[in-house]
Amino acid sequence: VQLQASGGGLVQAGGSLRLSCAASGSFHSISSMGWYRQAPGKQRELVARITGFHDTNYAASVKDRFTISRDSAKNTSLQMSSLKPEDTAAYYCFAEGLGVGRGWSPGRAFNSWGPGTLVTVSS
Repeated sequence: VQLQASGGGLVQAGGSLRLSCAASGSFHSISSMGWYRQAPGKQRELVARITGFHDTNYAASVKDRFTISRDSAKNTSLQMSSLKPEDTAAYYCFAEGLGVGRGWSPGRAFNSWGPGTLVTVSS
């Protein structure tokens, strides 16, 4: 499963950005999608996760400012509002699910990552 993210860029503090991630390739199902981020000199942290189409989890630092949604079985978006300089990081999309087995039955579990997309928030 390959993931392609888009939507990063430079924005002023208080502004908004929308990140999108699309999965491609062969798979039986994707159970969860979401985003991690990693700022320079810091560990990677979970930003938001969506399981199914409605079960969401957020980091405390972004709750009430970011909204994750799932447009389809293959796509997820992260709407980021009221951005702060501390939100500056590389954002990585991920997907968890099941590959394809024989006869299109559920196969092995997978955990795929996309290349990072850079979000820079200026003060």
